[in-house]
Amino acid sequence: MSEDTGTIVRPKTRKERKTRRLPPYNVILLNDDDHSMEFVVEVLVKVFGHKLEQCIQLMFEAHETGRSIVWSGSKEVAELKQEQVQTFSEKKGGRDIGPLGCEIEPAPG
Repeated sequence: MSEDTGTIVRPKTRKERKTRRLPPYNVILLNDDDHSMEFVVEVLVKVFGHKLEQCIQLMFEAHETGRSIVWSGSKEVAELKQEQVQTFSEKKGGRDIGPLGCEIEPAPG
């Protein structure tokens, strides 16, 4: 007589994979007493595509508090947006007063 040696098949257990999301970054507009308010709003409209009303609000927030978060997203895009902001420059009285103050930082949380 032959014995039946049954084979037990067990499914492979997979380790749970957690997708690791990269932390978002904020683009910060810094207060600036040298550039005109119109110039600041124009740059925000061109670079970020926000509506005019929102750009005015962001400009006033930076003016009143010293800084304003104007965009949040991936680090690479935040760096690009910062670079784009800093390519614009305003001339006053025949002299170039340079780009707007803009920096990026990791978003809290």
